[in-house]
Amino acid sequence: MKGHKTVFLITDTQIKEEAFLEDIDSVLNTGEVPNIFAADEKQEVMEGVRPVAQAGNKHGELSPLALFAFFVNRCRDNLHVVVAFSPIGDAFRNRLRQFPSLINCCTIDWFQPWPEDALELVAVKFLETLELTEVERREIVPICKHFHTSIMDLSERFLQELGRHNYVTATSYLELIASFRQLLTQKRQAVMEAKQRYVNGLDQLAFAESQVGEMKLELVQLQPKLEEAKIENAHMMQVIEIESAQVEAKRKFVKLDEEVASGKAEEAQLLKNECESDLAEAIPALEAALSALDTLKASPADITIVKSMKNPPSGVKLVMAAICVMKDIKPEKITDPSGTGGKVNVMQKIRGDYLTNPEFDPPKIAKASSAAEGLCKWIMAMEVYDRVAKVVAPKKARLTEAQKSLAEIMEILNQKRAELAEVEHHLENLQNIFSEKTEEKARLEDQVELCAKKLERASKLIGGLGGEKSRWSQAADDLQIVYENLTGDVLVSAGVIAYLGAFTSGFRQTCTENWSMLCKEKKFPCSEEFSLSKTLGDPVKIRAWNIAGLPTDTFSIDNGVIVNNSRRWPLMIDPQGQANKWIKNSEKDNQLSVIKLSDSDYMRTLENCIQFGTPLLLENVGEELDPSLEPLLLRQTFKQGGIDCIRLGEVIIEYSFDFKFYITTKLRNPHYMPELATKLSLLNFMITPEGLEDQLLGIVVAKERPELEEERNALILQSAANKKQLKDIEKRILETLSSSEGNILEDESAIKVLDSAKMMSNEITKKQQIAEKTELKIAESREGYRPIAKHSSVLFFSIADLANIDPMYQYSLSWFVNLYINSIHDRAKKEIDYQELMFLLTGGVSLKSAEKNPDPTWLQDKSWEEICRASEFPAFQGLRSHFCEYIDEWQKIYDSKEPHNAVLPEPMNQKLNELQKIIILRCLRPDKATSSPSSPEGHNSARSSRWAKKEPLILSPLCLLPLSSAAAEAEEAHAASVVLTT
Repeated sequence: MKGHKTVFLITDTQIKEEAFLEDIDSVLNTGEVPNIFAADEKQEVMEGVRPVAQAGNKHGELSPLALFAFFVNRCRDNLHVVVAFSPIGDAFRNRLRQFPSLINCCTIDWFQPWPEDALELVAVKFLETLELTEVERREIVPICKHFHTSIMDLSERFLQELGRHNYVTATSYLELIASFRQLLTQKRQAVMEAKQRYVNGLDQLAFAESQVGEMKLELVQLQPKLEEAKIENAHMMQVIEIESAQVEAKRKFVKLDEEVASGKAEEAQLLKNECESDLAEAIPALEAALSALDTLKASPADITIVKSMKNPPSGVKLVMAAICVMKDIKPEKITDPSGTGGKVNVMQKIRGDYLTNPEFDPPKIAKASSAAEGLCKWIMAMEVYDRVAKVVAPKKARLTEAQKSLAEIMEILNQKRAELAEVEHHLENLQNIFSEKTEEKARLEDQVELCAKKLERASKLIGGLGGEKSRWSQAADDLQIVYENLTGDVLVSAGVIAYLGAFTSGFRQTCTENWSMLCKEKKFPCSEEFSLSKTLGDPVKIRAWNIAGLPTDTFSIDNGVIVNNSRRWPLMIDPQGQANKWIKNSEKDNQLSVIKLSDSDYMRTLENCIQFGTPLLLENVGEELDPSLEPLLLRQTFKQGGIDCIRLGEVIIEYSFDFKFYITTKLRNPHYMPELATKLSLLNFMITPEGLEDQLLGIVVAKERPELEEERNALILQSAANKKQLKDIEKRILETLSSSEGNILEDESAIKVLDSAKMMSNEITKKQQIAEKTELKIAESREGYRPIAKHSSVLFFSIADLANIDPMYQYSLSWFVNLYINSIHDRAKKEIDYQELMFLLTGGVSLKSAEKNPDPTWLQDKSWEEICRASEFPAFQGLRSHFCEYIDEWQKIYDSKEPHNAVLPEPMNQKLNELQKIIILRCLRPDKATSSPSSPEGHNSARSSRWAKKEPLILSPLCLLPLSSAAAEAEEAHAASVVLTT
């Protein structure tokens, strides 16, 4: 309705039902899908396009049919349909027949395989940023092209010989280049880091070795200096002791003088305090006098008024008279009314004549004159000051004398103090020198101790890690060779990951050999013998995989390496359940979830695993997968709010990069279309003869020698743990050597770490050596059962190949293993004596019996001789005498039409087992021996007889004997034997 240009892309992987194409066919043919809109939706569509259909003519009337036709035409103009189909298989052909619009209404664009120039340009473009030498850059593009083209030829041969499909697409070529870039960068970094650790370790060892001689020489040179410093320190100590005694004596004398001076000082201080306390009383009076004078200075007019008084009041006269007395001003000679006169002391006169006068009171004087009041206060204050000053004056004199005496004593004391200070300074200098000498001595001692510790650490380092020097040196050289050959090895490895996962062991090995040979011919650096597990595998991790159930053959280990290093999720062709078992055991501790496409809630489980980063196993898939898984298969993640997310259907969920996705199928020969094969890493996990042989060997040993197999399994776990610990310890040692800053010999903690690590490594190495010896002995014992495991492995693959004749003949590995175990159990229940078996087959060595035939009328001499020879076996003891004694009953068996169904005379019937009864039947009636109920020929005839109700005799081909001459004979006998089975 909006007129937007839109592209609708649909691929054949999204077509789960053919009905989908009916709608596509309608869109291509008519531009619409019939009856796709409900009535209300159709009305809404018509109203939506009405303004555009009227083209501005608001008054124009258009019918509903015209409006909907306009909408359909507009959709055809704006909708571009792209249909992407694979031409592989019958589906494309059938769809073209059923839906002609796919041809009539489409422009067919057939994408052909990339030409060689396109392959070359793509390789040059993607590899231009990779660090390569000139030779490598020149030759790598033709090698990549050869990888791609050779796989096309190999796939054709794969289809012709085994009937298995494998498709080579441009995506595989891009995967080859992308895997090569990623793996080469990772491996270069890992190998160089590993080599650098070894080189750093060797440098530290070399440095420690070079330091040993220097430290020994340094230790020899330091010893005389240390002895000399000790002697100087002892002499200096004696001098300091003498000087210290002298200083101490002088200090005592000075202390006595200080005590005397302190006494004098205390006395002078007491006098001073008394004077100050007395003066404290007079000072306020003096200040009061001064403040009284200040009032006069502030009001000079008051004085003028006093001067102008002709007849001043009595109070003013009284004050002025006192002032005259204080200032010693002689009065004018006037007639004293009293007629008296004479000289008196000033202060006494003031105290006697004025201060005692009640009128000489400042408040009263103030009534007469304010100036007279101030003068009155001054006089009274001066009287107080005079009285105090006369008391303080003697004390001041004594204080002066005390201070003078104190000054003389202090002068002498200061002289003595100066002398003491000089002596103490000299002593301090001596002590400083002694301290310096002591520090020098301590420094020398520390240096000697450090040198000795360094020597000890160097000896520990060299002694503990010296044995690793040659191994580390060799390891560094080997890693350098590996680094130089990485380009070619990783290129072949990337080719294996990108192209060879779906191939069987023989095809894969042939192809990798050809690729490796091509690299050598083009002088492209690579190893002499290519090994995927050595190039990309980790021995510790591979051992853990084997413990988890991955078969130990090279093909299976390479599959594990591909799973671990592939950029795509693995889809494992696993008809025998080997990969399923391995994944479940190895990921058990990581909270593995297992789902099937038939589960109702498998999408919920899938979403939870993606969000929380836990592994997921999708098992028992067919030749098609749910289209909703496509974003996950292509890892179409995107950022939303700074978080990695992925869209599954209509749901957007958070994506954790810890998530692992495994897919397995039980189909023996699935035919996966290219569009699915390019999104996944197809892996052929069908068991190999070597892997099955090893499993069957373990089963037979566990049944025959359970204690041996238990010990072996325990040793395998212990050996894996030991090797992992040794690897971790070596890594820690090398990291400690590399991370140590400066002189490693000065880093005591690093030496302790290295020493403890090496001790632990030695202990583990000893345990590992013992375990390996024990494992060798166990392996020798197990090898005795190798022939039966090998024979049974060949038997299984012979049975498995019957499916190529007719699909009816399909047998699972679990069925065969159960049959194998049952045969071991049956063999254990019915142990077959080798001599009896040979007698049954040959009749023994023909020798004339010394015993006479009891009844030659019916018993042939040959039969009697065989009975006599059989009587020599322990199980047939007494048979000859029993035969003679019960000759008539034996004759009845001989004359019977069905001797193989007859009951033997007692106790032989109860005493003998089925095989031994057949031996007697062979002696009496060899013509009926093959009709025994336990023989193939006699089984059907005796099915309804009482013999058929008993447990039939199974002469199993599993001869469980140690590898010896007896086993060889048993194999020869088995080759000539007739296997009797039910």
